[in-house]
Amino acid sequence: MKSAIVPSVTVEQMRDVDRLMIEEYGILLIQMMENAGRNLATLVSTIAQAVSGKSVLVLAGMGNNGGGGLVAARHLSNMGAHVRVILSAAMDELHEMPAHQASILKKIGVEMLEWMPSEESRLVATFGISGIIVDALLGYSLDGAPRGGTARLIEEANASGKPIVALDVPSGLSATDARIYEPCISATATLTLALPKTALASAEARAKSGQLYLADISVPTGLYHRLGIELPTLFTGGSPIKLVWTPSGWMTD
Repeated sequence: MKSAIVPSVTVEQMRDVDRLMIEEYGILLIQMMENAGRNLATLVSTIAQAVSGKSVLVLAGMGNNGGGGLVAARHLSNMGAHVRVILSAAMDELHEMPAHQASILKKIGVEMLEWMPSEESRLVATFGISGIIVDALLGYSLDGAPRGGTARLIEEANASGKPIVALDVPSGLSATDARIYEPCISATATLTLALPKTALASAEARAKSGQLYLADISVPTGLYHRLGIELPTLFTGGSPIKLVWTPSGWMTD
């Protein structure tokens, strides 16, 4: 497709998108999560130049961003990758939908680990044997600095020197006001969902995000129109698509 300007959305607009998809269009959270995770797995495979036989470490939080990472873990396993997952807390703290995704991974034999201070040295060693890392710890609803296991996983991911692919926004970056908390993932690439979040436009956020890609999670065009957002048909060649920053804003590459 010809290069086209891609509008951004605020956190409040994205919440409206998510709500309307479910309430007005009947597109369920599990469908959105599946679309996000499948696209994330595709991008990880692209960045890694194919993942078959390679070691992939997925860092997953307790909420829906983590659920997208768990879906990606399943697809990456099906692609032939050796996948390990580290949850930022205990399994029983997962929200409903991520817990459902975790139960699938357990059934297919993906290694699932939980961040616990007593297991820190063993878990840290996992970073060293991984070829690429997926950051699915925190999403666009971040409202303060990462804490506990989430903070430690961010620190270890950054210290590993391995390529990191972040889901939606790098964990530790506020999608509301572009504030970069400490710690914050320094991503090689970020796969943002539906449309770029406005916070990703700042120079500091772009540095943390690495190369930005956009994923189709099946948002109806009419929904955007209802919110006063006009955009071209973006995913004519599939998803994800690469975006570039210009003086006019984000554009398709």
